[in-house]
Amino acid sequence: MLPETHLLLAFAGASLVLALTPGPAVVYIVARTVAQGRACGLASVLGVALGNLGNAIGAALGLAALFAVSSAAFTVVKWAGAAYLVYLGLRMWFARPAEASNGGAAAARQPLARVFRDGFVVALLNPKTSLFFAAFLPQFMDAQGSALAQTLALGCTFVAIAACTDLFYVLAASLVAPRLGQATRHAVWGNRLAGTSFIGLGVLTAMGSRPTTR
Repeated sequence: MLPETHLLLAFAGASLVLALTPGPAVVYIVARTVAQGRACGLASVLGVALGNLGNAIGAALGLAALFAVSSAAFTVVKWAGAAYLVYLGLRMWFARPAEASNGGAAAARQPLARVFRDGFVVALLNPKTSLFFAAFLPQFMDAQGSALAQTLALGCTFVAIAACTDLFYVLAASLVAPRLGQATRHAVWGNRLAGTSFIGLGVLTAMGSRPTTR
């Protein structure tokens, strides 16, 4: 299922560099962590990872090829993802303010299942991820092996590497979050900052074309 060793090592190195580069998924996860705590950040990482895995499987089954030739399919999924990001941002903007004495604790009480679902949907409804897999994975595949098996294996490998780097961002953001909480009188501004990030991501997603970025 995996390509030759030298191709696999090159793929792992390239994947690590790409995963460490901040993109929409990283912004989403960091915003969740700062606004709602480490537990919500970890739930977001899991949701985003499974959403990306779904895109990897979709790319392996030819979904990316469909997006490449059908602007209608790409546009529908792109706008659905953008709308969901804007919805999340607005929901955080109009959420009830947390008590100053609790800092971000009140926001962290949001059900982890909902946070996981949000991360999953945000990642899954990003068609650019499928296009990225379709363009990136074939560069490291062995022509003599099974294309479907190698695409699935490399896609899963990339998702695992990205999840590890996302965990690093969660830990880093959780260390910064308390200082941000002390610098503001009302935790509502943390939610509004995160909400603004989500709305901005939604607008960028809607306005974007078809770049191959995570």
